[in-house]
Amino acid sequence: MRRLGVAEVSDDAAVLGAYSSDASLYRVPPAAVAFPRTPDDVRRALLAARELGLPLTTRGAGTSVAGNAIGSGLVLDLSRHLDRVISVDPGTATAVVQPGVVQADLQRAAAPYGLRFGPDPSTSSRCTIGGMIGNDACGARSLAHGRTSHNVLGLRALLADGSELLTGYDAEGRPTATLSPAAPAGTDGSGGADVLERLRALVATDLATLRTSFGTFGRHVSGLALHHLLPENGFDLTRALVGSEGTLAVVTEATLRLVRDPAERLLVVLGFDDFPAAGYAAPAVLEHAPSACEGLDRRIVDVIVERKGAHAVPPLPAGQAWLFTEISGEDAAEVRDRAERLAAAGLGVSALVVDDPAAAAAL
Repeated sequence: MRRLGVAEVSDDAAVLGAYSSDASLYRVPPAAVAFPRTPDDVRRALLAARELGLPLTTRGAGTSVAGNAIGSGLVLDLSRHLDRVISVDPGTATAVVQPGVVQADLQRAAAPYGLRFGPDPSTSSRCTIGGMIGNDACGARSLAHGRTSHNVLGLRALLADGSELLTGYDAEGRPTATLSPAAPAGTDGSGGADVLERLRALVATDLATLRTSFGTFGRHVSGLALHHLLPENGFDLTRALVGSEGTLAVVTEATLRLVRDPAERLLVVLGFDDFPAAGYAAPAVLEHAPSACEGLDRRIVDVIVERKGAHAVPPLPAGQAWLFTEISGEDAAEVRDRAERLAAAGLGVSALVVDDPAAAAAL
């Protein structure tokens, strides 16, 4: 383990067992788990894994449900030490964070300025920003604020050979990407400063496929988002890296766009006979421009009642499945009108406009 060059690393059986699973059904014990304290620690781990021929998996909170956070080689847990909110700038509505920051901690740091990070997955109390960047996380309010990829303004990341990659946008909003001019001492430099040109050449080999088969639906989060590297998209490496599950680079710092919450919001709960009916109604709901929409069915409600009692479930309109839909804006009368029109649209078997903020929060 000393060969890794990282101050905190373990191959203890209990540690390996804990890191052999995530929120999925898979179990893959790693060879070792490292807990980098600095970006230089991350670089040393990358170089050692390369030298030893170990696959490398970066991990935040491990909330993945598809085995994305486990691997047979070296696992890097970035949530133990690389977990700082470096800065929040209310003037530009941006934040700079390390990848191990838990999303809820970023929200608390931004809240005094009336700001928040837009994507809000249900795992916000434990998911890390690095993990959200890895899988392009969204959440119920992605309707208003987009996915994580829409809210990342720049990345600082390390490639397999230890080179540092900086991505972002210039003053005119054009994508930028720069690589450290040479690989750090002790590497063979095969990633090298030409990796950006080699990537451009790779994209140029099959422009037609990227233009016709990639990014053709609203949430392209399967595989690499190479369509962002098309010439007409400005070779946007920031967007391309988000969602790549740590397979292209290890993020050590991210600059994020923050948003302001709307002044007014109302919750409209629509009841349906079953969950498929709720799904079929979703396109009609979107015509009312909601800022959030989330579905659940009777089975989830029954679990809550069984474990916490009937008092734990606020009153719901009739049905066996529901769409919780948030209507928001700056004008109270306009928000009220839109909410009531949605409730009266006859999209399900029942509807309830929730006026009380506490009741809406409980739901």
